[in-house]
This record gives sequence, C-alpha cells and structure tokens, in this order.
Amino acid sequence: MRNAFTKGGGNLGTIGCVSFMFDDYGIITVPRANRDEDELTLLALEAGADDFLAEDDYMIITKPADFHAVLDVLTENGIEILSSLLTTIPRTKTTLTDADDIKKMQKLLDLLEDDVDVTEVYHNVILRS
Repeated sequence: MRNAFTKGGGNLGTIGCVSFMFDDYGIITVPRANRDEDELTLLALEAGADDFLAEDDYMIITKPADFHAVLDVLTENGIEILSSLLTTIPRTKTTLTDADDIKKMQKLLDLLEDDVDVTEVYHNVILRS
C-alpha cells in the first residue's frame, strides 16, 4: 500500500486518522416496480430504518446496528431486495477539476484497487473533467 501512495502521489496517514470524515451505514435497495412508496416507507421506518430515498429504485438507509433487523422485516414481507450492504459514506465530498489532479487521483485509486491486500477503498473525491 505504501508503494501505491508513493506512486500515486498520496500521503499515508496513521490507522484511523481520517475515520472522523466518514459514517457507517447500511443501504438496502428495493426495485420501484409494483411497490407503493408510502407503504414501503412506513414498513422500513417502523422496522428501524433511518431514511428512505426514492430515486431510480428505493434506497433504505439504516444504522449498522439496525441493518439486519430492517432487512429481515423487508424479506419477511416479501419485498424483493436488489442489494444490501454495510458501507462507509463520506460526510463531505471534494471535487477535483484540474486534469493533473484527476489523473493522479485515478492512478492512486487504480493502484489501491489492484493491490491484493486491499479489500475496500473509500474516498470522498468526485472526479470532474
């Protein structure tokens, strides 16, 4: 990993040094098709969900501790689940627009994702050219 940061132009900090910049969440995605939004929202919130977003599909957001309980209630009620995962989401995002900065960041991300010792890469960068 140190090699990836060196080649990618990044800095390697101590363990957990930026963890305050991220929050842990559970995200459950449900297809919109044949689902009443109000009914599904109520079911999810009563089961312990923190938030409900209606986009292309429905996204149900939970605290990590409530994730499995909400997932169980949805499946017990015959709700089709497209995806369910525990993840880390940045509190704020940084947009890169400079071509050189974007290239460096993309190189760093590629090096980290290609490293067999790296299982997940979390960042708060939006790349816009």
